[in-house]
Amino acid sequence: MFHPRRTLRALLPPLVAGLTLTALPAPAATAASTLTNAGFEAGGTGTATPAGWSESGDTHASYTEAGGRDGGHRLAHWSASAYRVETHQQLTGLAAGDYRLTAWVRSGGGQNAAHLALRGCGGAEQRTDLPVSGSGWLRIVVPVTVTGGRCTVAVVSDANAGNWINVDDLTFERGATAGLAVKGADISSLPKSEDRGGVYRTTSGTAADPLAVLRSAGMNHARVKVWVDPADGYNDKAHVLALAKRVKARGMKLLVDFHYSDAWADPGKQNKPAAWAGHGYEQLRKDVYDHTHDVLNALKAQGTTADMVQVGNEINGGMLWDEGSTSNWAQLAGLLNAGHSAAKAVSPSTSVALHLAEGGDRDGTRWWFDQAVSHGVRFDVIGLSYYGYWHGTLHDVQTTLDDTAARYGKPVFVAETAYPFRLDSEDGLENIIDRESELVPGYPATPAGQTRWMNDVASIVEAVPGGRGLGVFHWEATWTARDGNGWDPADPSSGNGWENQALFDYQDRALPAMEWFGHR
Repeated sequence: MFHPRRTLRALLPPLVAGLTLTALPAPAATAASTLTNAGFEAGGTGTATPAGWSESGDTHASYTEAGGRDGGHRLAHWSASAYRVETHQQLTGLAAGDYRLTAWVRSGGGQNAAHLALRGCGGAEQRTDLPVSGSGWLRIVVPVTVTGGRCTVAVVSDANAGNWINVDDLTFERGATAGLAVKGADISSLPKSEDRGGVYRTTSGTAADPLAVLRSAGMNHARVKVWVDPADGYNDKAHVLALAKRVKARGMKLLVDFHYSDAWADPGKQNKPAAWAGHGYEQLRKDVYDHTHDVLNALKAQGTTADMVQVGNEINGGMLWDEGSTSNWAQLAGLLNAGHSAAKAVSPSTSVALHLAEGGDRDGTRWWFDQAVSHGVRFDVIGLSYYGYWHGTLHDVQTTLDDTAARYGKPVFVAETAYPFRLDSEDGLENIIDRESELVPGYPATPAGQTRWMNDVASIVEAVPGGRGLGVFHWEATWTARDGNGWDPADPSSGNGWENQALFDYQDRALPAMEWFGHR
């Protein structure tokens, strides 16, 4: 991904802030192993305490109302004055094992905290914050291991006047929850940054290897792009090899992102490398195979085999234009399969991903992958870029991820997402997102806003049915402002426009948003 321009897209409703609540009094036990009145239908509109549930705190702020997700009613938390309330139900007689709470939620945002919790289950309390969706319902999950025969399900709000949430259609069922397998970041900019004097620090300000800082926060995958013959000499085969050694030495897995270009490839440009200019389709197919095989085989030879490979980057319109555009799907399929064949020839266990932008566009994603499948394109995983200030709401991306995973029977992941922690620029280029009007409403351009964005996106991926939500990559964690490390490889004076969305601040310190790597 790179967009050296300002782009305005649909904006997302406000976000809740996630402050910890002091535990409320323990609820009375319900002698049941399944939730009672999980859809809040019993009692009708305006029920002060929903049947089967208990309340603590400012109980006037918890009630049922019309307008359920599926049925006639839903749980609401709201008050005209600040409030703190919990609606809870304790289950007993539970067999030991893994369980999963699923709920449909909506939130207008602005709370100090709003989350679902599972507590008293025999281990540490488990929580999932309620992302903001406005009028759109979102499905979230909370996994837990029960060892004591009982578990309390709680809906918690610590809210300001006028803040609201809705919850409906909860289920609490047996079943293991593996959590996210991929908690990654793109670090392609790192070698050039370090060569230009880039320094990275821990939260306390101590200089450190940035990969050590990221790994200690919980990052387990690194994404690295490769260009064919870039003007600045970075992001080429040699630099990918060197960076891969560092990644693997830290115990992380490696995703190699092939752009098949000398510079940025994205939905607006898929330019051939200069060395392949003038090549026809048959030669381009050989070029893709040879280049992919060469880079991956070199990685394997040095003991750093790629764990995943992207054949193309944000290829909504195809790649290697014009021969590989989506106006000629037979040829595009041949190019994609050449990359797949090369990757599998080097390492059959390496997963091959196809990567589109516009993560909130279900219909566009369907069209593209329907075409791919009908033309015999081979792939293992589907990656989507999702930036909330361009690609729609969290409801939109959840709909797309769920539909894509079910329709094609493949794991899905967010290949790129990010959010600013401030708006001003540290270099001479204005940031791509640098105005309040461009932000997703409710997610401020602050360290806390950036942290909540990453956690909420991770929660959406975790909730993909069937365990097909693979994970998330932050883009671009280490691209801090350094003279000579700009967005244009042919222009050493260019700024990067993205330093306000990195995971290190303007004092080079690790940002709180790294905590998302600890997501389940």
